Amino acid sequence: MKRMPAGTQLLLLAAAVAAGCAPRASPPSLDALQGEHAFAETAAFVGLGPKVAGTEGAARAAEWIRGRLEALGWSVEIDEFTEPAAGQPTTFRNVIGRRRGASRQIVIFGAHYDTKDGIPDFQGANDSGSGVGVVLELARAGAGWRWPFEPWLVFFDGEECRVTYGPDDGLHGSRRLARRLVREGLDRRVRAVIILDMVGDRDLTFTLPRNSTPALSGAVLRAAERLRIRDLIRLAPGAIIDDHQPFLDASMPAVDLIDFEYGSAPGRNDYWHTPQDTLERISPRSLEIATRLALATALEVVSATRERR
Repeated sequence: MKRMPAGTQLLLLAAAVAAGCAPRASPPSLDALQGEHAFAETAAFVGLGPKVAGTEGAARAAEWIRGRLEALGWSVEIDEFTEPAAGQPTTFRNVIGRRRGASRQIVIFGAHYDTKDGIPDFQGANDSGSGVGVVLELARAGAGWRWPFEPWLVFFDGEECRVTYGPDDGLHGSRRLARRLVREGLDRRVRAVIILDMVGDRDLTFTLPRNSTPALSGAVLRAAERLRIRDLIRLAPGAIIDDHQPFLDASMPAVDLIDFEYGSAPGRNDYWHTPQDTLERISPRSLEIATRLALATALEVVSATRERR
């Protein structure tokens, strides 16, 4: 029996959703998450060019992400806002995809899509392309799922700082969403914020920051045990500034899945924020591992919440 090409399957699924005749929902499946799909999304995203916050490149990237999510039947909004970035008024755009779940519990899978400014020939394949590819793979595979929680797929703008991280420089998109959740009273429904950043390295090692919610870090470790990838995870020696921090500051559980050893030798990070951050240095296998770990962690958290009840 011949298998339908993956691209054809995706087009048919999108058409079915648009026509109101989507396939019958099924439970989330780790096996449905495929690294080759995530890599293809990453490559297409990187091909858009630079995406420095506040530029036309970032605006085009936001619209491109919106289009990818809508084609898969997700409800999408672009939250556009303007605020100072290192003293300069800048327009940012968060892209948020949502679906109904079997419960009102919210799990946020987040990745930033902006790229660092001031680096000639910078692709940002790992930082920020890999996180975007992983979350889009969750969107593709999850289009036909009956989610046990309400999934939010969030693509943050303005994670990168212009000068140095501070109250008005960096983490703009994640601070914006954290404030909104509190203002709308949705923070009480958030069971996990799972940030994916720099997760495509061929030599993958997750370095869990010390500034993550301990219960969520524990869920990551339990999920990794079940996936038999516990050897790929270690605790970072200290805190890491990333998009999970504003949610922690707002008392929401958050964890950062990040590989901060992205370099020419173990323990180094010398490809980070350099022209060396290219597609050749990330792998479909690493993206698949990251995608499955993120979903397995979310399922672990929601399952543990049901058991406590």
